[in-house]
Amino acid sequence: MVRQVKVSNFTEVQGIVSAATKCRNEVGVHDVKGSVADAKSILGMMSLDFSQPVKIVCEDEGELNRVVSSLQQ
Repeated sequence: MVRQVKVSNFTEVQGIVSAATKCRNEVGVHDVKGSVADAKSILGMMSLDFSQPVKIVCEDEGELNRVVSSLQQ
């Protein structure tokens, strides 16, 4: 499963990491430049380019929805 989202600030990055750490499956984030980070790693997430929308990837649709919904809180 893949969702494209726009991340606007560091608080949203923290929300993604927090939600992803509660997932059993791996959650990846892909930026427009082709870089990939483990969504459970704040350091990895900070290496991405958030000037454009990123893609969040997870095998489980429920977990993916939880991570994406963390952006709307």
